[in-house]
Amino acid sequence: EHVVESGGGLVQPGGSLRLSCAASGFTFDHYTVGWFRQAPGKEREGVSCLDNSNGNTYYADSVKGRFTISRDIAKNTVSLQMNSLKPEDTAVYYCNARGWRLPNYWGQGTQVTVSS
Repeated sequence: EHVVESGGGLVQPGGSLRLSCAASGFTFDHYTVGWFRQAPGKEREGVSCLDNSNGNTYYADSVKGRFTISRDIAKNTVSLQMNSLKPEDTAVYYCNARGWRLPNYWGQGTQVTVSS
């Protein structure tokens, strides 16, 4: 059982990327799935999360209005649509799935680089 991120890459400022977090061996039904990021020399920070038990979402102030988190039940994935990207969004992005009395999963991370 694990989660795997995909969709990172190099994009110019103002561009868009879509990250996906796929669950393998379990479903996201009772999990809160979050996206975190860590830039060089900085601490890991929360970006967005989705509570699949009630549909509630959370966004860090720095990404509100630009990023959207969503779930595809059929594909068993949680995606992060990132628009209007800025150089300060450059980081390794990690997916995390956690729930009450459930295992805690971290992905291996995917690099997002915003540069001209």
